[in-house]
Amino acid sequence: MTQLHQNIMGRSIVIVGAGVIGLDVGLLLAARGYGTQITFIAEHLPGDTSTNYTSPWAGANFSAISGGDANALRWDKHGYEHMMKLAEEHGREAYISKTPSLEYWDELPSQTKIESMAGYLKDFEVLRKADLPEGCQFGVSFTTITVNAPRYISYLYKLLKERYGVKFVRKRLSSIESAFSNPSTKVVFNCTGNGARGLQGVADAKCYPTRGQILLTRAPQITQNVMRHGRDYETYIIPRPQSNGNVILGGYMQKGVSTGDTYASESESIVQRTTTLLPQLLDPGMEVLAAFSGLRPSREGGARVERTTVKLSSSQSGIIVHNYGAGGTGFQAGLGMARDAVDLIEDVISTLPRESSRL
Repeated sequence: MTQLHQNIMGRSIVIVGAGVIGLDVGLLLAARGYGTQITFIAEHLPGDTSTNYTSPWAGANFSAISGGDANALRWDKHGYEHMMKLAEEHGREAYISKTPSLEYWDELPSQTKIESMAGYLKDFEVLRKADLPEGCQFGVSFTTITVNAPRYISYLYKLLKERYGVKFVRKRLSSIESAFSNPSTKVVFNCTGNGARGLQGVADAKCYPTRGQILLTRAPQITQNVMRHGRDYETYIIPRPQSNGNVILGGYMQKGVSTGDTYASESESIVQRTTTLLPQLLDPGMEVLAAFSGLRPSREGGARVERTTVKLSSSQSGIIVHNYGAGGTGFQAGLGMARDAVDLIEDVISTLPRESSRL
């Protein structure tokens, strides 16, 4: 009997991948009483750093960076409402905070996008043309959520383990089928992000990395979120909750670029763009602490949330729910994607024993 076989024994749900997308699936299932039925299998866990582990490098915030398709809009609304409630009830321990936000667009977003945002964002207002930076066509103000990304995923990790009895196994799988190493496994959630392109049994050619470079700075005078959405760039200023005044500056959206290197020229561009967008960064001063690069797990056609069946033997099949490809929207779309993913296997989980719901 393999060690993995033993670790999964008696548990019906396996989640492959422990980034924010997988953790959100685990949180939703655990809150419904299935915590002791869940095992995570992942090469990297919260607290780790790796070019191939995207979540710790995120800005992170709720923003209008997502697309205007129906899924993205629905996931955004669900994620915003959940995280606003979390900020109100557990903001300090979860390392998230309500934050005033300004967002600008060089090109006018779709009317569908604007109407969707206006329908649920707190304190939403369309800015006057006279108040927009030069070159911008549209802007809004609202109350957003900012997230201390590495601290937040560590909060979810601890919550799942200590409150809900979820098990975590550090292992790199050679194939998605190997997640069914124990007969007790009823369903596998594939939350592998960038790994979905190369993982045997998934091998999704639509997946690609979108590289970003950010700067970790110290500028305690900054208490607002500011973003500018360009045709081929993103510029953003995101204060990081409970971090001694740290602020994330970015950035880049480099489709298909997979290096984790950082470049001085890009850091210089980020400083120039962000201080132009928000001159207060330089008053009384800003200290650049470090540069980082991360790879957003993107996918042509948008995120994949889909149930499939895999043949395990001549007499056995397994259920897989694919849940990946959120690109740069994982922190805000994750709960909405998780809800859709879990709904796909309601027929399976309804047969499992569970503790009292903790929703």
